[in-house]
Amino acid sequence: MNRRGNRTRLRIAAALVLLPLTALTALTACGSGDTADTAPAGAQASPAPSDDPVAAVRKVDSVAALLPADVRKAGTLRIGSSIGFPPGAYYPNGQDKPPAGQDIDLADAAAKVLGVKLKWQDASFETILPALGSGKYDVGTGNFGVTTERLKTVDFVTYINDGQGFAVKKGSTTLKKKVTDLTQLCGLTIGTGAGTTFEATLDAQKGVCAKAGKKPYDVKVYSENGAVVTALQQGRIDVVMSTINGLRYQASQAASQTTFLGEYHRLDVGFAFKKGSPLTKAFQAAVNELIKDGTYTRILRKWGTGASAIETSRINPPEHA
Repeated sequence: MNRRGNRTRLRIAAALVLLPLTALTALTACGSGDTADTAPAGAQASPAPSDDPVAAVRKVDSVAALLPADVRKAGTLRIGSSIGFPPGAYYPNGQDKPPAGQDIDLADAAAKVLGVKLKWQDASFETILPALGSGKYDVGTGNFGVTTERLKTVDFVTYINDGQGFAVKKGSTTLKKKVTDLTQLCGLTIGTGAGTTFEATLDAQKGVCAKAGKKPYDVKVYSENGAVVTALQQGRIDVVMSTINGLRYQASQAASQTTFLGEYHRLDVGFAFKKGSPLTKAFQAAVNELIKDGTYTRILRKWGTGASAIETSRINPPEHA
């Protein structure tokens, strides 16, 4: 994405990803920070819930039959996943142990309904959608919001309704109430993730402050998950724009010292596929099967995201107004 004006991309040493920041990052589809020494003191990974609603899921032949014959024969699908943001997908026990999260459970459950195994590949959020088009992955997950712009090049099968929100450092007097208009951010520095709907929204609306006769907001874009909370705690950014569920989860973790300011804009979220993929109908049927048999409700209850439940999965719904 074009970095114009005062937009700043921050890179981080790979070692940062190995630090136990997952309880704090909660920046779904977002990024992380500056240097490898930015971990908040005492940060600990949040343990994953112990229940396993996916264990009882079984193959449903009528749904599996919707897969292309070559996929049924191979029995595997490659999935690119952005991991590092609870409750969507994170490493509760370190990167040498399996990831956990709502997206992990929903993808695994859908795969079991379809009778296939997933070959998980951890990837940076902003690289996944382009990689679908190149054929590197069959499906992508990372709390991808369905937008008009993305629908031009990607197909979606929805599984939750999440969206955009804001958070500040606990005790901050910079913002005290829900953000309903981006002019409330004028003069502030906002932290968000590369390639996200949050970045796109801030970029598209960057002229609102000038129109209001106010100082423009600055945006710092983080390319990986990890240090944005530290940036917030250290005053290098004033506010974070990220996913509703991620920020709500983050605020529930005492070590993060953040306050969730509420919802700004709702978006459907879905599994992503290359445009014209023959897999969408099968995945839609699998998600709807999970909704029908109650597994879906149990997964969302496990991760505390029941408020994001959908009644039925859809393929390529229009973006919420």
